[in-house]
Amino acid sequence: MNLSSNGLPIPFTPELFGPLRPSADLLESRDPGALRERLHADGCLYLPGLLDRAEVLRLRGAYFSLFPPGLLAPGSGPEDGVFSGRVPEEVPEYGVAGHPAYAFVRSPPFDRFVADPVLSALARQLLGGDAEMLPRRILRHFHRGTRRASRAHVDFDYMDEGSPRVVTFWIPVGDCPPKTGALVYLEGSHRLPPEEYAPLRDITDRPGDRRQICHDLELTARTLGRRWLYADFAAGDVMVHLPRIIHASLDTTTDAMRLSVDTRFVRSGDTPDPRWLRPWAADDGA
Repeated sequence: MNLSSNGLPIPFTPELFGPLRPSADLLESRDPGALRERLHADGCLYLPGLLDRAEVLRLRGAYFSLFPPGLLAPGSGPEDGVFSGRVPEEVPEYGVAGHPAYAFVRSPPFDRFVADPVLSALARQLLGGDAEMLPRRILRHFHRGTRRASRAHVDFDYMDEGSPRVVTFWIPVGDCPPKTGALVYLEGSHRLPPEEYAPLRDITDRPGDRRQICHDLELTARTLGRRWLYADFAAGDVMVHLPRIIHASLDTTTDAMRLSVDTRFVRSGDTPDPRWLRPWAADDGA
């Protein structure tokens, strides 16, 4: 399997990659303590089949149906999300006002999807009390040919003006194996002191943004002596992670486009980062 991130290849070898541990069994055991213990031990939870697959695919179809003709491959439907190889000229820059993603995160179908009681109940279990979803909920959309992916980073560097008691839910909106641009997590990296990976911030394709750790995932793994953990994500799966685990995404190289939702919960009564109290836009600077 040939993988890359931000155009840089990364060998798919046992030295650099390992499988995520599924944790759906702990949900079925109805033991919140065991679920929290696993989250803090691993820094993340892989929960296959948590959401209804049909609902996830309906959301995918609702989003891709907002685009003008030309984005989707001939003969494919919105739920398939198969890229034609061309973005219509009239589509604005991704995620800004006028782009379908900007309107979609402010729409009733999106609100209903992220308000699924399964998600809020899980957040309460993991945070050990009442939890609130932050209004800044992100929709990510990647297609082949862009060579653009999320660089290695930790969430807390983007929300360090609020409580550290926060969990991120990453929801693939459609099947998302590694070659479609899935997230990967650096094994046990939530236990690393920031000064250990600070030197990697000097090796970057975005020198003006010190929140990024590194765009070179192979270098990051070898420098820190840890594997990237991955899964063949399917529609209905959910990943949960802590704010200090290093994670990144791979390049989308399949015809199927990658679509995903990031939503975050904080413990009720905690002070959230004020930048996350307004709806997301790709140019909001947060």
